[in-house]
Amino acid sequence: MPKTLEKARKAIAKKRGGAIEALHAKSRDSRRLHKAQVRDDRLEKMSEARRKRDQPLITRIAFFQEATRENENKPLELPAIQKKIAEFCHQHDEEYHEMKKARRQGRAPSTKEDLLRMKMEALHKEERDGFYLPDLTDEKTTAMLDRWDGNWAFLTNLTWIKIQASGRSAPASFPPQTN
Repeated sequence: MPKTLEKARKAIAKKRGGAIEALHAKSRDSRRLHKAQVRDDRLEKMSEARRKRDQPLITRIAFFQEATRENENKPLELPAIQKKIAEFCHQHDEEYHEMKKARRQGRAPSTKEDLLRMKMEALHKEERDGFYLPDLTDEKTTAMLDRWDGNWAFLTNLTWIKIQASGRSAPASFPPQTN
């Protein structure tokens, strides 16, 4: 939470010997407060955009965290991991087919349906080319994944891999590189 405005307000109040009651519209202090408010708004907007961008990865990690908990926090074998990857990639299929069925014949797809289709296509492409996830074959990583509480900074401690549909796995780095 940005605190520039609070700090500026406190400094101005201290300088004026108490509460800020009236400021001239073009005074230095009012410009300082305005500048601090704009900075706080900009930082909040950037923070929200970062959270929105990181949310799909957080959702993915939570899914695989639950998968390891179902396996009693033991490392998973590659076929089991591929099955979970397929389950994750096909989780929206039913919803998409219901939306498609509910749409009248000859009508254009809704924006929500288009977004869901694009999301599904991206997941299927990633599943084929190399799915990015924590290394669930490593005991240390599964133990750390169990302790994960949703904090982004904690994810750098995990070992990451990309698993292709053919079964090959390659080490990867965190955070994932976007094109």
